[in-house]
Amino acid sequence: MWEVCQQHAQAASPELQETLLNKVVCLPDHLSNKLRGENLPIFLPQNYFPLLGTEIIQVLQRISDSLRGGLDCSISFVSQVLGKVCVHGRQKEILSTLVPCLTDLTKSDCIWQRMCWRLVECVPDRWMEAVVCGFVQAVPGADVLSRLLGNLVVKNKKAQFVVTQKLLLLQYSCPTAMLQNVLGYLALDNSRRFLLIKVLQELMETWASSSAVKHSPVEQQLYISKAILICLSHLKDVEIDSHRQELFTCVMEGMKCHLDSNLPRIRCLGMIVAESISSRINTDGPILKFQYEEDDETRELKSLLTQMPSPPSVISPPDEGKDSPSAVTEAESKPDRKPVAAAYAVSEEGSDSELDSDDDFIPYDMSADKELKKTKAPLYIRDCIEVLTGPEDVEKWEATMRVLETLIQRNTAATQEVSVELAKVLLHLEEKIYIDDFMELRQKALVAVTVTDPVPVAQYLTSQFYSLNYSLRQRMDILDVLALAAQELSRPKAPGKSKLSSVQTPYIQILPGSDSSKDWRRIVDERIRSKTRRFAKGQSQVELVCAPNKFSSVAGHFFFPLIQNFDRPLVTFDLLGDDHFVLGRLAHTLAILLYFAVNTVAAAAMGKALLEFVWALRFHTDSYVRQGLLSCVSSMLLSVPSDRLLEDVIEELVETQAWLADVAEKDPDGDCRRLALQNLLLMENLKTKLEAAPS
Repeated sequence: MWEVCQQHAQAASPELQETLLNKVVCLPDHLSNKLRGENLPIFLPQNYFPLLGTEIIQVLQRISDSLRGGLDCSISFVSQVLGKVCVHGRQKEILSTLVPCLTDLTKSDCIWQRMCWRLVECVPDRWMEAVVCGFVQAVPGADVLSRLLGNLVVKNKKAQFVVTQKLLLLQYSCPTAMLQNVLGYLALDNSRRFLLIKVLQELMETWASSSAVKHSPVEQQLYISKAILICLSHLKDVEIDSHRQELFTCVMEGMKCHLDSNLPRIRCLGMIVAESISSRINTDGPILKFQYEEDDETRELKSLLTQMPSPPSVISPPDEGKDSPSAVTEAESKPDRKPVAAAYAVSEEGSDSELDSDDDFIPYDMSADKELKKTKAPLYIRDCIEVLTGPEDVEKWEATMRVLETLIQRNTAATQEVSVELAKVLLHLEEKIYIDDFMELRQKALVAVTVTDPVPVAQYLTSQFYSLNYSLRQRMDILDVLALAAQELSRPKAPGKSKLSSVQTPYIQILPGSDSSKDWRRIVDERIRSKTRRFAKGQSQVELVCAPNKFSSVAGHFFFPLIQNFDRPLVTFDLLGDDHFVLGRLAHTLAILLYFAVNTVAAAAMGKALLEFVWALRFHTDSYVRQGLLSCVSSMLLSVPSDRLLEDVIEELVETQAWLADVAEKDPDGDCRRLALQNLLLMENLKTKLEAAPS
């Protein structure tokens, strides 16, 4: 390599250089092809390319000495070697040797810095992407990357495209440390800061695009959110002021797109990014503030905004300050600050308590006071309806809500007389007073009414789902109640037994007997067991409870009214328009209803109708809706008998299989791809079962 560098300064033969380049880079491949199993360990790729990196450092050292002596040398052949090694996928091996050495040599030597810049600038454009990506991965911090690459992104268009487009917008596989290296590199020099602002503008446009929010994976949106927050951490106040209006416009558009999403994770990402940008552009006025659950992801995102770029003199990742020796030393040198402050706070509290404990006032004599009587809960269903619809009585209203489910289950005959009226009251019930579990109590009462009198209540609820003047929350409550009631009705129970058997038979009590008669059955069983000889004993099995599926006879009343009007928009309710979140919940509910109708007469008709529903909406743009549709396919394959599937929907199944294969390969949402693969496996199992069955 050194000889070629000397000859290149005197216009050496290009053919010879190309031949030498191929031989140097591809030597492990040539030797392994010739020697096969007898190849030497030094020529294995994991050993050869670190050795090649060491040799490159020696060549660069000779070039440095020649330049200091006033002689001309060319570095382009070394750049070609580096580029070809990286494009062959060996960046990690060669740069693990090059980067630490170049980092040390360029600390205080301007000639080595210029040589390093020239080394990457002379890499041909077709190999530039591999070299830049390798350096971004290998360097420990943005300041080291800036020292090794210089202003490469300003001088080379290919490198600029890789750094500002390829690594940030066209893929999302880089870890957070690489993002910090890339964006910190753009921020460390004034000649590159215009690219940082340009990157932020493009990231904000992508973040605020409704099409990108709908069609991009959640992982990519998380990646873009991280990049935006890192950019904001590097921007100066002057730069923020000059782009304030543009940022404000993007925040308003992007916040709407993210909050309209049906996925909680995307909504949370939108809230965090909007909060962060608002805190930077509104330093004096009010800022946006949302309520969301704190987890590791949200804490990491917030930390990216407050994290400042590392100073150029430090060769370490930006997070070094957290566990640096100086920080530990400082913490150890001041161990008593917190305890002293805590002791001071305790002493202040103690002084306050001493002041408060002075007997300046004579306490009242409360020995004769009696505890107020608690309000009695209603004993009848009609009394509960009167309390819930009558004038406000706080204590009675709360007592009624807490006892209503038990009364419904205990008095089934009385509940059936007013079941629809009670369901109507509960559906329109608003929280008059604050109760911690009001929504849960209301839902349990509605489920109990539906289980007690399934047909009329289900008919009422399904008819109200497509009626006017209902909020989306009430419509989703209807879906939840129908799903929970179907689960309760399909759950097997022993004949004559229920949850409230002890309440229904309060007069049958076992009186405590004498000591001699206590546990007589256990004593007899133990005597028999001790005197019985057994040669083998199998595993004891608990007898399974067998009971008819109560949901079987009413499944159609739950299912078909829900599925028949989904494509008819109302003035305030459009499932195929803006209310796609409710459409996703509807799809999941229909899948649940069919799953609980397994082994019933109506299952085949329900499965056929559900497959038509899926086929009409299979190309929906919202990922949550597509997840619900894929759940419907799973439910159909699990619940409908295989022979009925082959008789009724064999052609539709073939088309569905092709659609599932397309979803499993191309859908941007990871959950959709996983569900599609599960459905393909179910179809494959169904095919195997049919082939194994005798004809």
